[in-house]
Amino acid sequence: MLYIFSRPLADQFALFNLFRYITFRSGAACMTALIVSFVLGPMFIRWLKRVQRGGQPIRPDGPESHLLTKKGTPTMGGGLILSALTVSTLLWADLRSGYVWAVLLVTLGYGALGFVDDYIKLSKANYKGLSGRGKLVVQASLGLGAAVWIMLLTRDPLATSLTVPVFKDVLIPLGFAFPLFGMFVMMGSSNAVNLTDGLDGLAIVPTIICCGVFALIAYLVGNRVFADYLQLNHVPGVSELAVFCSALIGAGMGFLWFNAPPARVFMGDTGSLALGGALGAIAVAVKHEIVLMIVGGLFVVETVSVIVQVFWFKRTGRRVFLMAPLHHHFEKKGWAEPTIVIRFWIISMILALVGLATLKIR
Repeated sequence: MLYIFSRPLADQFALFNLFRYITFRSGAACMTALIVSFVLGPMFIRWLKRVQRGGQPIRPDGPESHLLTKKGTPTMGGGLILSALTVSTLLWADLRSGYVWAVLLVTLGYGALGFVDDYIKLSKANYKGLSGRGKLVVQASLGLGAAVWIMLLTRDPLATSLTVPVFKDVLIPLGFAFPLFGMFVMMGSSNAVNLTDGLDGLAIVPTIICCGVFALIAYLVGNRVFADYLQLNHVPGVSELAVFCSALIGAGMGFLWFNAPPARVFMGDTGSLALGGALGAIAVAVKHEIVLMIVGGLFVVETVSVIVQVFWFKRTGRRVFLMAPLHHHFEKKGWAEPTIVIRFWIISMILALVGLATLKIR
């Protein structure tokens, strides 16, 4: 919004030239979202405590310590993230960009789905919300619509192709199957972040790290000069997503202030489904879906641990892990929650560096 309003003034006042630079607007978006989170956070948490008397329902079959340490903590804190993200994006992004609207709307759509899921859990005082099939149907519909939209915004041959990191000239044509592929990326990413969100601060920091990597990727891929220098596939207009990613970083840091152990609020499905959907949509837009699997490798491992556990238990009646997702396995082994969280953060940072290395290795 500010970008559009500042354009006519740029020729008369040099200060307004700053609004032309994505780097400036990205930094401003991050700070704006952070400030909005800090300002709204205490009021938002007080309101959640007032309307959610019992807080988030705790799984009775989960780690025993959760029944003591997490009982009564309000959920739906993802609403704070989405509010700060939306305000900051609308202020600082170029709203003529279809990519920004596609990613923002799929994020809010997944957030709305998570809100309904959280509301059902709270109203029934049960940790089970929407049915798994119902959630998947809504996720698939939103993901498919977003994938088609992004495909229409992107030039051929990239519009319907899968790029392969490291191999600069390799494009895998997916044709009409690309929207389905994009849909699965968004659904998979959304559910992966949702599964990872089980300990204080565990999901939000890896999400922030992923956003930092993809803010850089979006900026480089959308800039013809940098894309040619690094031999990346240039996607015109996608650099505006760097502003969105930066706003998400600021909103995430603001939320972490209140979610740091011991958490005053949980993001709930309202936040985790939305954040995962956002990462998936960004990866599809910048044509770095495989890199998302590397940078977000922690989310992938957590998801695989659940799949392996369920598959093996149904086949043999025995468990591979003491409990799934993987972070609960380490809790059962006696690791302290901060130890698990910080070590998983370190793993996320290492994976981010590996993902960034794919930009240069050609």
